[in-house]
Amino acid sequence: MFHSCTFSRVLLQSGYMLVGYARVSTDDQTLDPQKDALLKTGCEKIFTDIASGAKTDRAGLSEALDFLRDGDTLVVWKLDRLGRSLKHLIETVNLLEEKKAGFKSLTENMDTTSPGGKLFFHVFGALAEFERALIRERTKAGLEAARARGRKGGRRKEIEKIDPRKITRAKELYAQKDMPVKEIMAIAGIKSRTTFYRYIPETNEKA
Repeated sequence: MFHSCTFSRVLLQSGYMLVGYARVSTDDQTLDPQKDALLKTGCEKIFTDIASGAKTDRAGLSEALDFLRDGDTLVVWKLDRLGRSLKHLIETVNLLEEKKAGFKSLTENMDTTSPGGKLFFHVFGALAEFERALIRERTKAGLEAARARGRKGGRRKEIEKIDPRKITRAKELYAQKDMPVKEIMAIAGIKSRTTFYRYIPETNEKA
């Protein structure tokens, strides 16, 4: 949601603009304290959302990001008003850098437009790479663990589907009690002993 402020137009150097973004989780909460802080900072345009931190669809934030131009600065009252998670926060800040827009968080006193503020972008970029590395490591470890379980038994293989006629034939041969299970399996066309015992449970009991 976009709000045009009656506050006098305040621009950064070279005509760049401060653009505010505010968010609350429910209709019972008020946006006023955040908007007042953003206005005091000099934001001429403020975009807002009423959405929980976990909600992915934020029309106000999308509008704010689309509105930003090269050299503008997005301002929030607090970091947790911007990102629904650390990953989302990192992605949003990286997007701002790609748009060549600055970022300010009033509560945490972060300002990427200051001489030392560029470090903030580098830190977030490093965090993003760190997270990607963790995901790759967890994926690799999970695959190795799955392969290890497979070598040591792991999940039981799916039982092969057998024609009912083959099962009947195998039962008949087994009932004669004059032929080894291996030969019965060959005649009936059953490849796995596990499958054989599964479909002819009496053999398993006697075994």
